[in-house]
Amino acid sequence: MVRSGEQARRGQRGSGRQGTVKAVRRAEVRLPELTAWDGGGLEPDGDYDGLEFADLDLAGQEGTGARFMDCALRRCALDEAGLGRARFMDSVLEGVRGVGTDLAEASLRDVEVVDARLGGVQMHGAVLERVVVRGGKIDYLNLRKARLKDVVFEACVLVEPDFAGAVLERVEFRDCVLRGADFGGVRMADVDLREATELGIARGVDALSGAVISPAQLFDLAPALAAQLGIRVL
Repeated sequence: MVRSGEQARRGQRGSGRQGTVKAVRRAEVRLPELTAWDGGGLEPDGDYDGLEFADLDLAGQEGTGARFMDCALRRCALDEAGLGRARFMDSVLEGVRGVGTDLAEASLRDVEVVDARLGGVQMHGAVLERVVVRGGKIDYLNLRKARLKDVVFEACVLVEPDFAGAVLERVEFRDCVLRGADFGGVRMADVDLREATELGIARGVDALSGAVISPAQLFDLAPALAAQLGIRVL
């Protein structure tokens, strides 16, 4: 487990981030005036445009393949919600909560996820492009074989996230806690881990090629790296 202090992070900020890793193209969502959703439950392959879903219980709803464009989901319960292959574009998910939400093979583009409280979210095979995950806590996030491009995890807590077999390009972990992360078989390019406040890697230390870490993190990762290379330190 790596804990990088504020002094180390300041030193890295001063060393020229742009010269060592390509900057993430952050999502900047600007929602139009929204109409409150007053319909019933979600529908498979439903088409939702310019709507606000606020304080709703969407637990167990089936929205497989649904399309959300210029929408906001605020403080909604998403327990066991079926949103596999759903598409979220230019949208905000704020204060959503739930266990077992199914977002397998979903597509998120220009999306902000703010202060989410989720557990066991299934996002294997999903595609995330220009996504910001800010605040909140997500336990057992399954991103196996997902594709992440221009994604920022900021000031959030990720407990045992599973990135196994995923492709990460221009992904940044800023003031973010990672505990028990699985990076097995991941392909990385310009992945910035330097400002993770806590970095715990359970598997996949050998797959960090393409990532950037701080000197303090390298020191703490040394035992795991040595074990991976078969080096005994006596």
